Amino acid sequence: MPSVTYLNPTAWGDFTGVNKVIWSLGYVLADSKFMAIFSILFGCGVVLFTERLMEKGIRSLNVHYRRTFWLLLFGLAHAYLFWYGDILVIYALCSFCVVLLRKKRPLTLLLSGILLLLAGSTLNFLFGTSIPNMPKEALEDLLISWQSTPELLTKEIEIYRSSFFDQVPFRVNEAFGMQTMVFFYYFFWRVSGLMLIGMALYKWGILTALKSRAFYTRLVLFCLIPGYLIVGFGLKQNLSHGFKMEYSFFLGSLYNYWGSVLVSVGYISLVMLGVLLAKGGLIINSLKAVGQMALTNYLMQTIICTFIFYGHGFGLFAMVERPMQMVIVFAVFSAQMIYSPIWLKYYKYGPFEWIWRSLTYWKPQSFKLQT
Repeated sequence: MPSVTYLNPTAWGDFTGVNKVIWSLGYVLADSKFMAIFSILFGCGVVLFTERLMEKGIRSLNVHYRRTFWLLLFGLAHAYLFWYGDILVIYALCSFCVVLLRKKRPLTLLLSGILLLLAGSTLNFLFGTSIPNMPKEALEDLLISWQSTPELLTKEIEIYRSSFFDQVPFRVNEAFGMQTMVFFYYFFWRVSGLMLIGMALYKWGILTALKSRAFYTRLVLFCLIPGYLIVGFGLKQNLSHGFKMEYSFFLGSLYNYWGSVLVSVGYISLVMLGVLLAKGGLIINSLKAVGQMALTNYLMQTIICTFIFYGHGFGLFAMVERPMQMVIVFAVFSAQMIYSPIWLKYYKYGPFEWIWRSLTYWKPQSFKLQT
């Protein structure tokens, strides 16, 4: 769907009946939650990667920066050539900074992460409360960002149904905005804060299933129940305000901003419970394989979905309503759950992981498993 629809589901298309139900469920259960988990795990990965290098007597910071530089290049290529909503550039930029705190105590990391999240939400709150005092021109720009215009929506649809090269100028403009204005206003604070929280959770052993079943059960209840209540109340508020820009653009988004953090930790705790209870079951092993190929699977989702929706493929952009979108989501994820463990039976890494690792260490890494 047109990009504006992500923030404002009433801006384009049908928002009644099953479409409204599916969007609402996605908003409460998924929106921002899995991006939060990915950010938490990325922070965990920074500590894990540097610790392993230090154990081998390697200067971990130099290798980390080299690794992050290549991730940044991956992200720039991904954003400007394929999909403007790339997250790799944001992770790389934040990772350059948060690595400096990797040796801090878990409580220090947790509090620092919460402070960064608080800074981001404070900016959001200040923008929201200042709307009545904004100049007319600024309000008009905000309104276009929130609900666009029929002409701009038609133009975006036409562009994404056109050829690959016709899409590039529009995508470049969108990606540049994400990596500059939106990054400094929103992503830096949230992603960096979540990375620091991930470092703390890793050091406490929470992300490595080292705690008891009772601990994770309590954490599930402590996080999911209030998290869902906060996000659900925010949804109710946005619906009651009719998703008007003056409320929903900034103030109305704060509930999901904070509630999604709790829900994401609840989901992580559910996975840890699954690890403790299943101990290598089929689903756990498939999820493990998908995680080992996280970069490849992330990029493959872009390749698959842009081919489905953009003009260089089937050209279904703005033609598929939310019920069929969910079918596509589960089909793509199911495919990755199937092919990831099969791939890792023969290879040590996913293809993009192998390229990234080889570039990081300045030499080709072994790829195939010995048979």
